[in-house]
Amino acid sequence: MGPLVKPQVIRILGVSASPRDASTAFAVKEALKHAAEQSQIETDYFSLRGKTIDFCVHCDYCIREKKGCIRKDDMVKAYAKMENADALIMGTPVYNGSVSGQLKVFFDRCRGMVAANPDSLKNKVGAGIAVGGDRLGGQELALLTIHSFFLANQMIPVSGGPFGANLGGTLWSKDLGREGAQKDVDGLRTVYRTMDRLIELVAMLKERVNRTCR
Repeated sequence: MGPLVKPQVIRILGVSASPRDASTAFAVKEALKHAAEQSQIETDYFSLRGKTIDFCVHCDYCIREKKGCIRKDDMVKAYAKMENADALIMGTPVYNGSVSGQLKVFFDRCRGMVAANPDSLKNKVGAGIAVGGDRLGGQELALLTIHSFFLANQMIPVSGGPFGANLGGTLWSKDLGREGAQKDVDGLRTVYRTMDRLIELVAMLKERVNRTCR
């Protein structure tokens, strides 16, 4: 009988990219809560609400110096949390058919982190959650934008699978904030399915690494 291998802890970071503490924050926290109900899962949460995260101005300091971004604002905390995580959940409200401005700035500012360490996000698993005031208000386009960020940074995007959660979590808040999202039973099902797939894939990747190292 070979040596016992300690189960690997899976660290998941959820990011809410809404300027409000409403439906998107609820959705991300609900995804983390669902994950935490399983064994060996550690969760962390980062909200962009009230944070100081300045625009990327393409000064190329990060490219020249390889020391991160020249702007030392709340993104510094986000960098540390992202690098520590095995998987990322990006939650966004749908604004004009796509992600929030806060999330776009967040994505742009990740350039500093990746310039310092091109592998900082490599092979991490990523999932998206989009919350719209309408049932068909641009959620899937927002999720595609999130997936594009994952792919550009060598991450592995996941969804909840065909027949209901094709690109990830999609919620309909009916513009009622947290209460509206809580009542969207079908939407919450897409969030849970997406989280289950994210955890499944991270566990598979960790097991593969374990077998390689034995």
